[in-house]
Amino acid sequence: MLSPRQCLYRLLAEQPEALNGGAGSVWLNELIWREFYRHLMTYFPRLCKHRPFIDWTDRVRWQEPSEALIAWQEGRTGYPIVDAAMRQLNATGWMHNRLRMIVASFLVKDLLIDWRQGEQYFMSQLVDGCLAANNGGWQWAASTGTDAAPYFRIFNPTTQGERFDKSGAFIRQWLPELAEVPEKAIHQPWVWAEKQKVEINYPRPIVDHAEARVATLAAYEAAKKHGM
Repeated sequence: MLSPRQCLYRLLAEQPEALNGGAGSVWLNELIWREFYRHLMTYFPRLCKHRPFIDWTDRVRWQEPSEALIAWQEGRTGYPIVDAAMRQLNATGWMHNRLRMIVASFLVKDLLIDWRQGEQYFMSQLVDGCLAANNGGWQWAASTGTDAAPYFRIFNPTTQGERFDKSGAFIRQWLPELAEVPEKAIHQPWVWAEKQKVEINYPRPIVDHAEARVATLAAYEAAKKHGM
């Protein structure tokens, strides 16, 4: 077990500009978030008892865990950036923070599956799993926690992939079945496959993002109205 002070001391010894926004500052921010979430659990112990920080969000009517949850866990959703991230997690026990946000948003706000399902799965896979940080991150993504993303903030998994893995290098690393898909088509391979009249061993999207967004907004708005 390493204390946050030990981590900070080592960071500043190797990256002295971290406090001024230089190299290492992102890592420092994550360390601070971790401590913030640990403090929250101390003062709001319900957070470690599967309860949200924002009470009314407990009234969101989630979809029952089904094949969609398994597809998410196994990296078979049909959204390349989501699937590559989940396969990396399953193989290595680690995932980049941006990818954690993308896959969490997808589970909660595209599939409308209870964030606690994702929280539990992450803790079963992450080598750096921390109860407080994991809970805080999932509640942030699900818009149920303190300082959370507004419930109407819903990541588009396709545009997120285009923005953060434009060439598809990460996607191809973890989805070898898409190795022959051209760079411009890597984020929507099913569209390319249909146009070229070829078959790829990769599923079509298990949910339409635009339709899912509408359903999710309605579910949150109904919960909020009922809670007032």
